[in-house]
Amino acid sequence: MKNLVLILTGILFFNSSCTVNKQKQDNAQDHLIMSVLWYQKSAEMKALYYQGFNIAQLRMDFYIANDTSSKPNAVIVDIDETMLDNSPFEAKCIETGLPYTKESWNKWTNHAQAEALPGAVEFSNYAKSKNVEVFYISNRSVQEFEPTLKNLKEKSFAYADSLHLLLKTTTSNKEERRMVVQDKYDIVLLIGDNLGDFAEIFDDRSENNGFDHVIHFKNQFGERFIVLPNPMYGSWEAPILNFQRDISETEKYNLRKAALKGF
Repeated sequence: MKNLVLILTGILFFNSSCTVNKQKQDNAQDHLIMSVLWYQKSAEMKALYYQGFNIAQLRMDFYIANDTSSKPNAVIVDIDETMLDNSPFEAKCIETGLPYTKESWNKWTNHAQAEALPGAVEFSNYAKSKNVEVFYISNRSVQEFEPTLKNLKEKSFAYADSLHLLLKTTTSNKEERRMVVQDKYDIVLLIGDNLGDFAEIFDDRSENNGFDHVIHFKNQFGERFIVLPNPMYGSWEAPILNFQRDISETEKYNLRKAALKGF
């Protein structure tokens, strides 16, 4: 009888441990719930995208009306959370409790089924109607080139071709790729959800979360830089996590919570 009690106790403890571990895994990405819900379900999100692209059209028109350059004009846009909506990938992370990995991300992009964001397709075609070429500079890897191009084409984006799609090869710094465009074109606008989409200096978040760089360039926002909303992920989180990548989800949770400013 004593042995039977010990065996049953062991089984109950094992099942309890499995349940707790599963709950920990299931909850590991719950910090994304509100941001992903906002992104997918709020009318404000749509309004901000329409607002951003409306401003972009106005700035483009102004630039063209005052253009004296002999170079052709171009707009540089990011792809993820700028032109294409990847929030289903983030929702999957919440569902499984598993964080981003290169493999899970590639599985998503290989589907080539991301939806276009509000106003994005219309803006690209408006640019084309004004003879302004659209260059897609993304930190998707070159291995994702074909499915990315397929996705853009199927959503009817203008200039969705191999000449206008510049993906990451060796570095996530986009400056070199921007310079390739700048050599032949006047860059009218840059549009993205991450400050690194606009200039190399914004990649540095080591001081004051990068706020000082934003203040220095404050007159460019809404003028030449159009920022679109993305509360789900981005370079903004790096200083919060002390620029550490290989730390546990518990450590990340504690660092995020500690960074909050209350009263």
